[in-house]
Formats: sequence, C-alpha cells, structure tokens
Amino acid sequence: MNPMEKAGWTPLPHSDEDLERSKSVPDTPQTRAETYRLAWNDPDFMTRRELRAVRLQLELLKPEMILAERGIHSTVILFGGARIPEPGGEAWAAKNETQRKNLEENSKYYEEARRFARLCSQQSAASYYREFVVVTGGGPGVMEAGNRGADDVGAPSIGLNIVLPHEQAPNAYVTPELCFNFHYFAVRKMHFVMRAKAVAVFPGGFGTMDEFFETLTLIQTGRMERVPVILFGKAFWKKAIDLDFLAEQGTITPGDQDIIDLVDTADEAWGIISRFYEL
Repeated sequence: MNPMEKAGWTPLPHSDEDLERSKSVPDTPQTRAETYRLAWNDPDFMTRRELRAVRLQLELLKPEMILAERGIHSTVILFGGARIPEPGGEAWAAKNETQRKNLEENSKYYEEARRFARLCSQQSAASYYREFVVVTGGGPGVMEAGNRGADDVGAPSIGLNIVLPHEQAPNAYVTPELCFNFHYFAVRKMHFVMRAKAVAVFPGGFGTMDEFFETLTLIQTGRMERVPVILFGKAFWKKAIDLDFLAEQGTITPGDQDIIDLVDTADEAWGIISRFYEL
C-alpha cells in the first residue's frame, strides 16, 4: 500500500507524485525560471522573511509528527553544559587554568548524567520506549552524556539540535531517526517541554539557565503541569542561584523554591521521579 493512502484515499495526485513529474518536464527557459518551481520545493521562496510563520509551523510539525508516529508519549529532559568533559577528557572550552581545573572537576556530572539516563531508559523499556524517553539538546558535554547513557542500555534517545554560528554537530549517541535540527530556539524549547515528565538540570551556562528558568516560569504560572524539576550539584547551584534571596525580596512567592529538588547523584534523582509517579 502507498504510505500516503493511510491518510485516506483521494483521486487527486499526491504532492510527492507531482514533485517527481515536475522533474521530468522539458528543459526550457520557462521551466528553468525560479518562478516555475513548486512553491514548497523552492528553497529561495521558503526562506523569505515573509514565510517565517510557515517555517515556524513546519518546525513545530515535523518533530511532533515523527515522535507521534514513533509512539513516544513522554520524555525526561536533560539540560546541562556543553563544555563539561567526560571524566579523563580534555576541558576543551577552558580559557584559563582556573576554568580548566573546574571543568575537569565538574566532569563528575557527565558521569551522573550518563547514569541517570540509563536509569530513565531502563524504565522506558517497560513501555517499549514510549514513556520516559531521554531527550537532550543533542550536543556535547552533559547532552552527550544523556544520549550516551540511553545508548548504554540499547534505548533510543532524542536530540534537539540548533543551528549556531559556530559548528554544531549532533553527538554520536543520539538515535539518528530521532535527531532533529532547528532554526528557531522558541520552537525547540516547546518540543523540550511538550512531553516532559521530568526535568533534570546539570551545571551549565547561559543556555542551561535559560532552559531552567523558562521551565520554572511555566510551572510557577500554571502554564505547565507540576513535574519533578531536579538540579544536579547542590554546591554548584547554591552558589549559582539564590531563590531564598528572591523570596526574601518578594520577587517570587515564598514556597516557589519548592518547585525544585537538589541532588548530587542519579539514584537520588530517580528516587524523586519514582516517588512522584508511584512507579
């Protein structure tokens, strides 16, 4: 059966059929003109600024359709720094000796992220990888550790990459057919939270902070269901942010700090999720 027939039979030609037909037309000045291209198969047209709304919709639809077809119902997000090396690895992002020393010390979070992803993926296997599927930003550092942990136990994992000015390639452990690339940060962040049953945040920089605080905002304002939000690295986060200070200043409600849990190990984090969902 033609895969297109799954959506219902139609007497009209499908777009993929017309695309093939359009390639076999005679070569003339008219058919070589840019205006003759099918609109949705014309990169120059599709990347015009006036088409931004269409591109936003496509970036929302493509991963959503593929994840739905795969039967993935829920995910566990791993946010964290791209610069954190694996234990024994090179601190390639260090700009001075202090940064090198701290990044190497923080490599312990790579190992905890990898172990945490293994625990999530072992639970995911019970649902044939439909629930608690690991999702990361698809890059190096903590993201690589998350995808690697899933790969350690033969589980699929998702990578949501973003086009950046410097070279950004998916890490080698993302499941290839679940590896996506985005132009729009906003749509990418939507895909992170749309299926999230838990959010694990490891030490990181501006990107990690952005993703963490946006998740907090969604939960605090009631725009997102309450799910476990777990910070790995008590010592790191107690210096990096001070939510008690914000509560004292009146800029957040006392008790908003309770949206998050702080842990140091993967076992602690998985225990929080297990109790929350009564697994």
